[in-house]
Amino acid sequence: MSADRVIVVGAGHIGIACAHYLHAEGHDVTVVDQGRIGGACSSANCGFIVPSHVLPLTTPDALATGLMSLFRPRAAFRVRPQLRPALFRWMLEFARRCNRSDMLAAGATLHALLEASAAEYRGLLQDPALDSEWQRKGMLFVFATDEGLAEFGETDSLLTSEYGLSAEHIAGEALAEFEPALLDGLAGAWFYEDDSHLRPDRLNASWAERLARAGVRFIEDCCLESVDSNGKHVAGLDTSTGQLEAEHYVFAAGAWSGGLASALDCRIPIEPGKGYSVTMTCPETMPSHPMLMPEKHIGVTPFEDGYRIASMMEFAGFDASIPDYRIRQLQDSARPYLREPVGPEVVETWYGWRPMTWDSLPVIGRVPGFDNALLATGHNMLGLSLAPVTGKLIADLVAERPTDLPLEAVSPARFN
Repeated sequence: MSADRVIVVGAGHIGIACAHYLHAEGHDVTVVDQGRIGGACSSANCGFIVPSHVLPLTTPDALATGLMSLFRPRAAFRVRPQLRPALFRWMLEFARRCNRSDMLAAGATLHALLEASAAEYRGLLQDPALDSEWQRKGMLFVFATDEGLAEFGETDSLLTSEYGLSAEHIAGEALAEFEPALLDGLAGAWFYEDDSHLRPDRLNASWAERLARAGVRFIEDCCLESVDSNGKHVAGLDTSTGQLEAEHYVFAAGAWSGGLASALDCRIPIEPGKGYSVTMTCPETMPSHPMLMPEKHIGVTPFEDGYRIASMMEFAGFDASIPDYRIRQLQDSARPYLREPVGPEVVETWYGWRPMTWDSLPVIGRVPGFDNALLATGHNMLGLSLAPVTGKLIADLVAERPTDLPLEAVSPARFN
């Protein structure tokens, strides 16, 4: 096996997965992060692994939703008015893709990646060292209104016809029996049995610990200050803890990746899409299935010792506040659906910046113009779901191995 040195910048889900697959190839891997291992957007998300989530954010009705949010400061999908040319360009490119043809094409790419990643997870999570509370209990899409239920029925038909993904329809009168935590009188639900969930912070911690024991080096609180290059070759990284050198460099910096565009001399059009969550102790009537309530734009995740509600998509730059009204909004949004929407005690309130691309596809591949630099970023709201396939693709690229997966569609070159 090759024993090249590889530096991975970013220790979230994606960076850890890249380290895993690169180390398995025999490489000497160092992972650096400006914060802590498994922090930022990888810390307190919903923990969903969802091969059912093949449709991109660029749906035909997304543009109208975004425009309306300009006048609704508390909308679940919110674009804060900003005089930033980069955001204006991003929104314009996003709007150009809000049509059926582009939506289906992006969906085909995501379907291939999500299926491959789910297969990788089924092998990885058999390892008892990865303590993640992984459960294959499917995903419930719950609706309070007949209109919402019927509208999602059309989406399910589209997923079936285009991608072979079908959900089980659960009528309202049978829903409370299927999931006793739900209120009586709801319109019904759609159930995708192949989805699963886990506790993301525990996966991060146990995965990083396993890799560290095997020889992967992790450096926390290590800020990247500059990238040293020599023509088409990255020669080293100047960081707050000193200079680092390797044969290959993988940039998995999530929402901060756009700031690398100048150093890497390529476009990386990623905007931070802010999300929130509130984690509580378990209510007496605890959900047994992870759930999404599309009418209120929230997700609900049961854990062994906690219960999480998460949601929102704010394009507000790197705003680091957690407004009280957003946490109340999460809790109040669950009230029309759950018998006990709020746990006895709030354990954690959280925000994270998702790395959003204008075509809803990740950015995985070689940096144009460099022979030893790769990008693994831009996973939008699917970073956890797509982590294993991303790590595997990065290892394939370093080894110059061919793949059947749609690398061209996610290549950084598509922006240049």
